[in-house]
Order: sequence, then structure tokens, then C-alpha cells
Amino acid sequence: MNSADQKWMDYALQLARRGEGLTRPNPPVGAVLIRQGRKVGEGWHRRAGGPHAEVYALRQAGEKARGATLYVTLEPCSTFGRTPPCTQSIIEHGVSRVVLAAIDPNPKHAGAAVRILKRHGIEVVCAVDQTVAMDVLDPFRSRMLQQRPWVTLKLGVTMDGRIADRRGQSKWITGAAAREDVQALRRRCDAIWVGAGTVLADNPSLWPRPDKGRRPWRIVSDDRAETAPDAKVYVDKWAAHTLLAVTREAAPARLRQWQGRRNEIITVPKQRVAAVRKILRVLYERGALHVLCEGGGTLADALIRARVVDELVLYIAPRMMGGNQGVPAVQGPGRLMHQLSEWTWTDHVQIGTDLRLTARPVGGEGASRPHQK
Repeated sequence: MNSADQKWMDYALQLARRGEGLTRPNPPVGAVLIRQGRKVGEGWHRRAGGPHAEVYALRQAGEKARGATLYVTLEPCSTFGRTPPCTQSIIEHGVSRVVLAAIDPNPKHAGAAVRILKRHGIEVVCAVDQTVAMDVLDPFRSRMLQQRPWVTLKLGVTMDGRIADRRGQSKWITGAAAREDVQALRRRCDAIWVGAGTVLADNPSLWPRPDKGRRPWRIVSDDRAETAPDAKVYVDKWAAHTLLAVTREAAPARLRQWQGRRNEIITVPKQRVAAVRKILRVLYERGALHVLCEGGGTLADALIRARVVDELVLYIAPRMMGGNQGVPAVQGPGRLMHQLSEWTWTDHVQIGTDLRLTARPVGGEGASRPHQK
């Protein structure tokens, strides 16, 4: 793409970000119409079943769309669903050029819109190497190609890798700016997942603040139903968005305390990796694109061993706990040197006093493969 194309595609991607956490099971998409170097229309997908980004942009532009260039972050839809195909609107409005950040990852539709638009004499530019576009669309790609949500594992740690002290306390390892950044991360996601230890130690709500219209699922992995039935996540006004995942080891007397509640209880296998995969399947069936796991160490270990962590976000505080009794970020038996999982850093930025590091598993597909000698 030329510099003008890059500029307006970046703008369309910013628009797409506004829809993250709102559109499940559809992807967040942004679109902008440019005519003679000036913006004449813009839009983003705001909710499933509502108008697509291209429709908002075309409506805003009206007659000014004729002869304009449309920048859109994902190949337009080309079939009738809950809304008419966007390709039809693009053709009817007389758009002369379409620039795409990515082709539809759905194998059933990939490339179809490109062929339709070209048949109607519209120039189509496919910039499928857009790194930022892939970042926005990765959750949808995971849903289409892996039949599971994209998983981000977030951990707030000390410089020596601890997420809590020997008493299980973690408030607050990271600073206020990092905690605010986590709220923005929550707003990008369709589900927020923690283990029982996190609820017992911190009693979090897990709800994004402010939610800006988001309604994420909240999942608590609690094998024996040991968390308090009056914990915030079970009794607040969003209680119907809470899933309690237990195994058959949960005592019936404990489970009866949830009877009549708006929370939903799902039974998962005792084996942690199998439990992780079942929970992801449940979330997939509910349309979730992006799941944020906020720990603790036992759940983090299960996700890594299940090879479903697509992205790791570490908030490292410039603090040292010392000793050998603090809670490690990833628990479990540990690995020998030749078994270490491998990751590659993709981003680093200072957030207030803390450092945010982002990594992805070597090899992709959420599968951090053991190192080979």
C-alpha cells in the first residue's frame, strides 16, 4: 500500500477496536470512505445482528460514496445472513476502489467478496500482511480455524515471578496505571476466567470498569466449589453472566448453596487439561471470540499444558518478594530444561511504574512446543 492507503487503513483499524468485546460471534470491523483525499464516511460494527461497518460508512457518505475508496479491515460479507451482503451496498453506492486489510478467514467465504467486486469493475487491493489487522482479527480467526476462542493469559508479577505472597495476598503487586490498563484489556474480551484461589484471596468482580456496554462471561474454575457463594462474582447485578465450573468432587451440600441463583454451574472433568478444553468449548458455543484468563498459577499452568494460550501478557512490577514461599506465576511440577516451552516477545511498553510484556508461543496455534536440544 502507498502512504495514503496506510494512513486510512490505520484509521479504519482504530475504528474496529471500538467494537472489541461487543460483536460476538462476529468480528470487530472498521471502515472509512475517502473521496479526493477527504473522509466522507466511517463506521464500525457495533453488535451482532446490527449494521456492518461498511453500511455505517456508506450511509454517512450517501452520494459522496460514488467514486470513493473504501478502506475496510476485513473482506466484506457476500452472503445474506441477519443483514444483506455488504458487497451489494458497495456496488450500489458506486464505490470505485476497495482496500482490504485481511481476507475473510472463514473458508466458506474467503475471497468471495473480492471476486464479486472485481466482476463489477471495482479495483480491489488486498493488504493481507497488515500486522495490526491480524491482531484485531486473531480472535475471529481462532474461532473460524480452531473452533475455540482466542486465549490471553494475563499475570501481574514481581520481578522474581511471584503473583502473591506466602499468605496468598496480591493487592497490589502492580501499580494503578497497570490496573487501569487491565480494565481496557477486559473490555476487549468476551469472557474473563480465574481459578478458585483468585476468588478466595481477592474477591474480585472481574467486570470491566467502565464496561461501555460490554457484557463478558465470567468463569470461575473451582473443582470442589470451595469459593464463597456470596463472593462478588456470584451475587452482583451481572450474576447471570457467571459460570461456576466444578468437578464431580464438589460436595452436593456445597452446590446446594447455589440453588435458585442466576449463576450457572457446569461440570468439567477432574483432569485439568480436559477441563480447560471443555470450558473453552462451552464459551465457543456461546459465541465468545476472546477469553482473558487472569490466573492464578494453577489455572495458568493448566492452560499452558493444554497448549491453548495464544497470547501472554505480563505486567512486571519493579518489586522483589524474595524467599521461596511466594506464589509462583505458573504452578505445577515444573519442567526440565529440555522440556521448556518457548515464546517470542511481540511487544513491550512501560505502564506507569510497571512494564507490560507481551509474548506469543513459538509455532502459534496456542501450542508452546517443548524446546528441542
